[in-house]
Amino acid sequence: MDRTDLGILGLGVMGENLVVNLASRGFRVTVYNRTPERTRQFVSRTNRDQEIKATFSPQEFVDSLESPRKILVMVQAGNATDAVLKQVSPFLSKGDVMMDGGNSFFRDTLRRSAWMKRQGINYIGLGISGGEEGARKGPCIMAGGPRHAYEQVEPILEKIVARVDGEPCLALLGPSAAGHFVKMVHNGIEYALLQLIAETYDIQAVGLGLHEREIQRFFMSSNEAELGSYLMEITLAVLAERNPGTNDPLLGVILDKAAQKGTGAWTSQTSMELGVPVPSIDSAVAARNISAYKDERVLASTRLTSHPSRNGAVNLEKMLIRLHDALTCSWLVSYGQGFALIKRASDEYGYNTDLSEVARIWRGGCIIRCKLLDKIRFALGDDADLPNLLLDNTLAEMLRQGQQNWRLAVSDAKHLGVPIPSMNASLDYYDSYRRHTLPANLIQALRDYFGAHTYERVDSKGQFHTKWPTS
Repeated sequence: MDRTDLGILGLGVMGENLVVNLASRGFRVTVYNRTPERTRQFVSRTNRDQEIKATFSPQEFVDSLESPRKILVMVQAGNATDAVLKQVSPFLSKGDVMMDGGNSFFRDTLRRSAWMKRQGINYIGLGISGGEEGARKGPCIMAGGPRHAYEQVEPILEKIVARVDGEPCLALLGPSAAGHFVKMVHNGIEYALLQLIAETYDIQAVGLGLHEREIQRFFMSSNEAELGSYLMEITLAVLAERNPGTNDPLLGVILDKAAQKGTGAWTSQTSMELGVPVPSIDSAVAARNISAYKDERVLASTRLTSHPSRNGAVNLEKMLIRLHDALTCSWLVSYGQGFALIKRASDEYGYNTDLSEVARIWRGGCIIRCKLLDKIRFALGDDADLPNLLLDNTLAEMLRQGQQNWRLAVSDAKHLGVPIPSMNASLDYYDSYRRHTLPANLIQALRDYFGAHTYERVDSKGQFHTKWPTS
């Protein structure tokens, strides 16, 4: 085989499926994995008509590629990525393009980009969403890096991504770490949406004691409305899955401890640093953390009793309508928090990210694709300086129409004794954001009292301190 178009380092699930995707589009691909046997096994399973070249050393891998070389790293984020870059970089030449397709923390991407630039290597951070199926059939790709380098790989990436209305779900979202920053926020929003789905399920299954078929009908109805999405589709698939041994719902035997890989926590931590509130995401991260305390929760369930109550007779139909509106409003608020964080980071770090482009490419291939993104895209396209999605007239009207049911659904959950951290946090965010005044004036007064931190006034400019009475 002659020299190939692209090299992929790392043959995990995502790496393997991207190789198959590329090869099926007619690209010649070189592969390398630190474990030679995995490379051999993968190549033995591939279509012989596809041009996939196996290599077994970093130098052989690099030497097999057309110049300027285009390399996609698909290894575990963190130390593994650094190790691979150190192995391969001695064999690269100036002008080569190195892409990191892992879930790298954006600050790591910034550091690696600077290191590669000193060697004359173009570094691109690729946020790739879509999971195993997306990697094989068409993911969403969020790129960050030098435009001239991106333009070299764009024709390849365009061929393998998902498309919506004929448009590729691919965009250069800014320099350096912009792509990985947007992917991090994407994952943070994903945390919130998954938690909201779980809370909605819990209200029905535990709070109301509904049968699985009734719960499926609820999510099917939601999927046919504004919340039509990939996450709704797979929720329905999960609810329908049976345990082969008993034919009971498989969900009933899955342990209630939710794992995480850190991207949600990164989103929360970064939002704190930038001063952008994302409570829907924060509460989802905290909910996963508390789920890990399984043994303590079992003990607490015997000692910390609750006394759920219902106000009068239950009108199930009305409660489910309220729940649907609450889920829709909370879902929209979660997107709003994420986009506000991306906007602040774009301004702070000089990414100049086009938010309407983010909404456009998130409509296909990625995990959080949803019908709502069409409305979000139009809102951001009409006003690029919109500080928050909640201020768009169309989206604000959706929240206004659903607001009363949202409040009632939250109240229902509280009366039923069902925890709803993200749904509750979303409503609190909405109520805080819409308030002309907040009780922060009291906080400032108290801070000045015990620490002489000073405060501002509404009737005069400057910083003020009061000589408060001593206790």
